[in-house]
Amino acid sequence: MPATTITKGLENRSESTTAMVGGINDEIQLEVVERHEIADSVALFSLKSADGQPLPEWLPGAHIDLILTSGVVRQYSLCGDPRDRHAWKVAVKQRNGGKGGSLAVHRELSVGSSVRAGKPRNNFRLEPASRYLFIAGGIGITPLVPMIAAAHEAGVEWQLKYFGSSRHGMPFADELSQEYGGRVSLLAKEAGERTDITEMLTEPLDQTLVYCCGPESLLQDVESACETWPVSAIRTERFTPRTVEPGTVDESFEVEFSASGVTVSVPPDKSILQCATEAGLYAPSSCGEGTCGTCETAIILGHADHRDSLLSQTERNADEVMMICVSRAKTPRLVLDL
Repeated sequence: MPATTITKGLENRSESTTAMVGGINDEIQLEVVERHEIADSVALFSLKSADGQPLPEWLPGAHIDLILTSGVVRQYSLCGDPRDRHAWKVAVKQRNGGKGGSLAVHRELSVGSSVRAGKPRNNFRLEPASRYLFIAGGIGITPLVPMIAAAHEAGVEWQLKYFGSSRHGMPFADELSQEYGGRVSLLAKEAGERTDITEMLTEPLDQTLVYCCGPESLLQDVESACETWPVSAIRTERFTPRTVEPGTVDESFEVEFSASGVTVSVPPDKSILQCATEAGLYAPSSCGEGTCGTCETAIILGHADHRDSLLSQTERNADEVMMICVSRAKTPRLVLDL
C-alpha cells in the first residue's frame, strides 16, 4: 500500500536526520547562489555550503534558523527537494509591519552573500497516512511543498487547499497547479475563490491527516472546524507566538534540573530558560518565543502549561517535552532533563 511506502521512507531517514539536529550554536556557513522573486514580496533563495560540502539531510516539514548580521534569528521552512544535498531553498515574504527579520533577509541577501544557519530541525514531520489534506495560507505553503511531493511520489491520495489574498501573492501557485492539476485548489480572495473552512472540515475524513500552515486566523479556523476530528489527525505549524489566554495569572514554581542537580525557583516574570541560564546551565535556545523548538526539554516529573506554537495537541496531552522559553508549570514543581 502507498502508506507503507511512505512509512518506510520516513523510518529509514528519521534517525540520521535527528542525529544532525543541533542548537543554534551548531551552525553552518552558507552562500546565496540564486535569488528569484516568485510572488509579490516573496523571494526564493538557494543556499549552498560555503565549503562545498554536502548539506545535512532533512525531511519534509523541516526548517532552519537564518542568523543575520544584526544578530536577528528567524526560522524559515525548507521548500526544496530533500534529496538535493547541494542546495537548500527557502522562500521569504517581506513583512514591512513585522519585527524586521524578513526585511533584513531581503536587504542583506543577494547572490554571493554569506549567511550563517542552524542545522535543520523538524517539528512538523510528515507522518504516514492513507490520505492527506494540506491547507496553506500565503507563505505557509513553504513547508507543504516538499510534503506534497513526497505524498505524490509515494502514491498516497492527497488534496491541497491553498488560500491567498491574490494569485500574485501566492508563491508556488502556478507550479503546483501545473504539476498536480485537480488536486490543487487555489482560493484567492481577490478573485472570489473562497471555500467555507467549517463546511470543508465538518465531517472527519477516514484515515486522513490534516496539515495546515499559514496566518494565525487560518490556523484558528482550521482548529475550530476540526473539533470533531481525532486530535491526532490535525497538524499545524506556527511561526508566530501563541497568544496566552486573557486573564492568565502566572505564579512561581520550582524546577529541578535532574542532569545538573540544580533546583531553581521560577518567578512570574521570568521563564524557565532565563532561570536556567542565570543558574549557569547551558540550554540551547534561539527564538525565545516558542516557535523554533531549539529549547525543547524532556519532562521527567510534573505537568507543563504549554504555551509554544509547535507541539500538537496529542504531544501536549502526552506531556513528555516542553519549550522552556515560554511554557510554564501546572504543578508546583517540575523535574526536567537538563
